[in-house]
Amino acid sequence: MALLPILKYPDPRLRIKAQPVTHVDDALRRSVEDMYETMYASKGVGLAGTQVNIHLRIFTMDVSASGNERICVLNPEILHQEGVLYESEGCLSVLNAYDKVKRAQKVHMRGMDLDGKPIELKAEGLMAVCIQHEVDHLNGMLFIDHLSRLKQDRIRKKTEKNQPRD
Repeated sequence: MALLPILKYPDPRLRIKAQPVTHVDDALRRSVEDMYETMYASKGVGLAGTQVNIHLRIFTMDVSASGNERICVLNPEILHQEGVLYESEGCLSVLNAYDKVKRAQKVHMRGMDLDGKPIELKAEGLMAVCIQHEVDHLNGMLFIDHLSRLKQDRIRKKTEKNQPRD
């Protein structure tokens, strides 16, 4: 297993729309293991393939307090959303930026597991937010895209200021 470099905003690769997973093999499983290792090492609760320059529709997630309830979804599709939740979000790709984002309180989604078998998940609260956040990544969106233009500009300027110079 290996730690993968996480792309940082405003890297344009974060805006690439991920392609569907068409087959599951050992190379894909190794990539998913690397994604878990990277997610846990970065103290994240979710990680989309796009964030580690893997432009396939994959995300890993573990929202448990114990950090031992791994979930990987291939080709996720949100079928239904319900309710409204405003929670503070951050992102491993957008350093030191947190803000409240309007999300659905409950989601029903489907996808595939690492054996290529269909799965469905019904989630609420933090897990629902995490699913929506990671699916956004796979669609080339960041949580800051849900914020006002003023807040986006502030985050962009703060990020650019803190980026290393060549």
